Amino acid sequence: MSEETKSLNFIEHIIEEDLANGLAKDKLRFRFPPEPNGYLHIGHTKAIGISFGLGLKYNAPVNLRFDDTNPAKEEQEYVDAIKKDVAWLGYQWENELYSSDYFQQLYDWAVQLIKDGKAYVDSQSSEAMAEQKGTPTQPGVDGPYRNRSVEENLDLFERMKNGEFNEGEHILRAKIDMQHPNMLMRDPIMYRILKKHHHRTANDWCIYPMYDWTHGESDYIEQISHSLCSLEFKPHRELYDWFKEQVYDYAKETFPMQPKQREFARLNLSYTIMSKRKLLKLVEEKVVSGWDDPRMPTISGLRRRGYTPNSIRQFIEKVGVAKRENVIDVALLEFCVREDLNKTAPRVMAVLDPLKVVITNYPDDKEEWLEAENNPEDDSAGSRKVPFSKEIYIEKEDFKEEAGSKFFRLKLGGEVRLKNAYIIKAESVVKDAEGNITEVHCTYDTDTSKKVKGTLHWVSIKHAVKAEVREYDRLFMDEAPDSHDGKDFMEFLNPNSLNIINAFVEPSLKEAKVGEQFQFQRLGYFNVDDDSKSDTLVFNKTVGLRDSWAKQAPKQNQNQPQKQTNNRSAIEQIKSFGKKYDRMPDDARAKAKAEILELAKDVSYEDVEPLFNTSVKKSGTRIITMITLGVLLKNGLEKNEAINEFINKALEDKNKLLVEEAQQLA
Repeated sequence: MSEETKSLNFIEHIIEEDLANGLAKDKLRFRFPPEPNGYLHIGHTKAIGISFGLGLKYNAPVNLRFDDTNPAKEEQEYVDAIKKDVAWLGYQWENELYSSDYFQQLYDWAVQLIKDGKAYVDSQSSEAMAEQKGTPTQPGVDGPYRNRSVEENLDLFERMKNGEFNEGEHILRAKIDMQHPNMLMRDPIMYRILKKHHHRTANDWCIYPMYDWTHGESDYIEQISHSLCSLEFKPHRELYDWFKEQVYDYAKETFPMQPKQREFARLNLSYTIMSKRKLLKLVEEKVVSGWDDPRMPTISGLRRRGYTPNSIRQFIEKVGVAKRENVIDVALLEFCVREDLNKTAPRVMAVLDPLKVVITNYPDDKEEWLEAENNPEDDSAGSRKVPFSKEIYIEKEDFKEEAGSKFFRLKLGGEVRLKNAYIIKAESVVKDAEGNITEVHCTYDTDTSKKVKGTLHWVSIKHAVKAEVREYDRLFMDEAPDSHDGKDFMEFLNPNSLNIINAFVEPSLKEAKVGEQFQFQRLGYFNVDDDSKSDTLVFNKTVGLRDSWAKQAPKQNQNQPQKQTNNRSAIEQIKSFGKKYDRMPDDARAKAKAEILELAKDVSYEDVEPLFNTSVKKSGTRIITMITLGVLLKNGLEKNEAINEFINKALEDKNKLLVEEAQQLA
């Protein structure tokens, strides 16, 4: 759908209405205002995408402003990381600004509010203030210092600024209404004493402005037209407007436009923690190796794991802009990176769990360098040479002594094709004292035109390069690890979230550089980790070729009848998705695809082939057939004339989803 015909989200409707009511387009200004007290995570990408996306749509400036009001928790490290992350995502900010740039102006306005009787110094303890503030159902009461004289307030506030008092002795509060139904309006704190070193202003200040006071006034100073924030700030809007309206009387000649705050639903992701405080705990307790650990939902962690800027931007686009909170299935994020890497990642061969294969009729001293396509999705990717010799590694799971008709890989007496090479037949096995298979002895056939069902990846032992592969799983085993009353989110940590493997990869990867991404054929997508050195290759698993957590999908409501569904064959359950598959919302379709991929493991080729002749009008059924076929091909099914015809016909179809699935199998 083109940008011109795409429907507007509710924020764009607000902007369009403001423009129609007289707001000049050149007055549009947006900002992304992170607090530099931690690394950005996947939840922040929605706010980043909305603000910078609006900047691109309306050709309007977008500021990157750091709301640095709490020196106790803020560091230059976080500032640098945030700048790196936003730039990596592909966004350019107009100005790099800091709320600390405005400390003097904020102080001057606070003095003016004191003079106008709209702010006062309170000297109560925090416990006393909490008690007199009331509850959501009980109004507050005026404190004993609320009616101090202007002169006394000015004197105390200046002495607070000069460092004459200890932390906690005094605060500055706005004088609004202690009986206000919105507790945030009950004389909120504007300044507190903090004798801490600030990463930009050093020790110039002993008092620091509170977020609610600073944030809105920073927007006002920068003349932001639309201040966009997540839903938890909706109750703050009334206070945002009150502060803004007070200072407007002091500065309307210099700053004529008042910002408009509007809220959107933040991004919540299943199996993921979004609290910076809780993420910091994972770092401090060394559950992870740091903020950029590939298991972390931080942007730096996702980057290190191999996620691409485009995949994250596509994810945000699919999630959209909403007014209601909801939880997005992490499978949608994984789908987006698979889709992106499928188009760009070179195909290579690696063996993670090696089983030695000896080709008995291949000459001992012979080696060949065979042609291998780099990426069937990219005509410009070219090809490379891979070495072949008498002894190779295959995956242990790709061989069974005895196997049924649904096993399309290597078995005794059976034949398979080696990717880019020959057809081999398993003749015998060698076992150790415990009965474990240590070698498979095969013969090879140079007639590669023969029809066989299975295709395996492999690595020549003589030329194999050792590599460390880090397989990552979800960091938490629960869909919502921080939503259980009385339980610490740490209780739901996945003890198997990292598995380190000593693997073998083809020699073309010997010169792979940090950050480069590859598809290990039939295994998944991997990238070169930061720890990789010239003599020690280290790869991170970005994502598998399919969703291995599909079985974790939410079960049906226990009150709904399930017997009929459970008794149906896997292929019948898969077919039930076909009618609506191409009309589902993106997140629902991602869940459906995950279920299809899991069900497809119990489907035979004989189940699927009759669906190749599905009517062109039934695009949903053709798509789910293509997905199912992909699982069979991954598990070793050899392409035949019927399969090639089905894929080629789909590539010429008008349905974009069908074409995308077919491209992955072409």
